[in-house]
Amino acid sequence: MFESFLPKLLSLPAILIGISIHEYGHALAAVKLGDDTPLHQGRLTLNPLSHLDPFGFLCLLLVGFGWAKPVMINPRNFKNPKRDDIIVSIAGVTLNLVTAVIFVLIIKVLVSNYRSIFNTNTGQYLLIMLYSVVQINIVLMVFNLIPLPPLDGHHILQDLGGRRVYQFYHQYEQYIRLGLILLLLTGYIGKIIGPPVYTITSFLFTLFNVF
Repeated sequence: MFESFLPKLLSLPAILIGISIHEYGHALAAVKLGDDTPLHQGRLTLNPLSHLDPFGFLCLLLVGFGWAKPVMINPRNFKNPKRDDIIVSIAGVTLNLVTAVIFVLIIKVLVSNYRSIFNTNTGQYLLIMLYSVVQINIVLMVFNLIPLPPLDGHHILQDLGGRRVYQFYHQYEQYIRLGLILLLLTGYIGKIIGPPVYTITSFLFTLFNVF
């Protein structure tokens, strides 16, 4: 029983790192662009306890796809609300990608210089944990780019699409959110984001010639 639960346990640090990095990216971008709302709400931090959404965290742990507590912003504090909202939306997924690249490089250094470590059980567990950080960050990046509320892709498309797109989201938001939850609970979301997650993860390991 422990062995079946072990992969979930080993992925826990990766989940906490991924969601903290993602939400910190949103908060940092918003503050830099003139909106102190995330700062006042205690979201300009890498502390995962400040970012956890219980249901989203449970989904990440159990099915591999989920979300954190959204960072609240006030676009009226931005000099260019649409442009700056797009920048804030992109910031989270950008930091996820940067984090994934950093951990691919960490794996490369360890495998190149300390390969014997990974011949032990402890080394194998370490490798799984490091790989999980890469994969979870790619999952969060791809998942959050889906143009469905409340995900980042929805904000980006809404800002780029203008009034008609805004009205569409506003009119059908509750149904779209329900559809997203159903996709998560049934596991079909994996069929949507699984291929790009695999492709991007494989590309990074190939790009840096790991293994």
